[in-house]
Amino acid sequence: MKNTPFTQFHIDLGAKMVPFAGYNMPVEFSGINDEHLCVRQKAGVFDVSHMGEFWVKGPNALAFIQYTTSNDASLLAPGKVQYSCFPNGKGGIVDDLLVYCIDKQTYLLVVNAANIQKDWDHLAAIAPQFQITPGKELYNASDEICQLAIQGPLALKVMQKICDQSIEDMEYYTFKKLTVAGIPNAIFSTTGYTGSGGCEVYVANQDGAKLWQAVFEAGAGFGICPVGLGARDTLRLEMGFCLYGNDIDDATSPLEAGLGWITKFSEAKGDFVDKGFLTAQKAEGIKRKLVGFEMIDRGIPRHGYDICNADGSVIGTITSGTMSPCLKVGVGLGYVQTALSKIDTELFLNIRGKLLKAKVVKTPFYKGA
Repeated sequence: MKNTPFTQFHIDLGAKMVPFAGYNMPVEFSGINDEHLCVRQKAGVFDVSHMGEFWVKGPNALAFIQYTTSNDASLLAPGKVQYSCFPNGKGGIVDDLLVYCIDKQTYLLVVNAANIQKDWDHLAAIAPQFQITPGKELYNASDEICQLAIQGPLALKVMQKICDQSIEDMEYYTFKKLTVAGIPNAIFSTTGYTGSGGCEVYVANQDGAKLWQAVFEAGAGFGICPVGLGARDTLRLEMGFCLYGNDIDDATSPLEAGLGWITKFSEAKGDFVDKGFLTAQKAEGIKRKLVGFEMIDRGIPRHGYDICNADGSVIGTITSGTMSPCLKVGVGLGYVQTALSKIDTELFLNIRGKLLKAKVVKTPFYKGA
């Protein structure tokens, strides 16, 4: 099991540690609800060093990314970030990811921790078609880079204290290379998966400890707190954001998952993996759809529970669920037949043998303070 450059800090702070995607990771520090509310109201710090980072370089980099991802990377200017996914060639999703445009011949792909090897194998198999050599123009830097996500309404105020450039006016999904905590050439991006604003910072592993100490020193007067995987999950779920392995996987299409907005069929986009399948699926209409739901009866929905109709017949499956720390009500995501996906449609969830009523709602569940 791997450690990150921040593992000892977590242990020293008394975090509950768990194995996750091959890493020794903190699931919680002071408690999931406390950490969740700290991010919504102040600023929280996540160790996301387990995420994967692939460099794609050279004259064919953009063409390769255009073919392997669903979104249109030609729209990216240097300093911009794009959310996308890798179609798997069978109508499903290999992974979802972020695409960073450093320049028109240099891109950084940030992928999910549990899928690093799978993603690498998928990309490495296609790369030679674009005269891209795995290990050269396509390079796996995952073991060389660490990453902190500083999230919350006060996050950029905290980070401005240790950055050598203005960052508080940065637009969502942009990035800069700058000096953070005295560390040159850090990648500082206004991205994150919490819905409360903030940033993600990438530095070399050897600079990790310096970054951690500087962030907490800068945030001391802002009520900053360390946050584990537990609150990371409840925060993304309150926003209705998909989690790979739960809400999207190799058997779900981006259109079924509500990711049509990152699936582009334009002339500029050109051909890409599964374009034919997804074009046909879009024309024919999807048979099932990922929906957000909110409990009417009191209960906590969980991954894997059945979604039923009033007669108790199973019509779908909960892919993610929790008790929302901000809304104090059970919320979740799940796949149902498209005919049952309209807002306010009543659903019945089989929670510990009882059929409890819920309704389809528009996401995000959490609309802000």
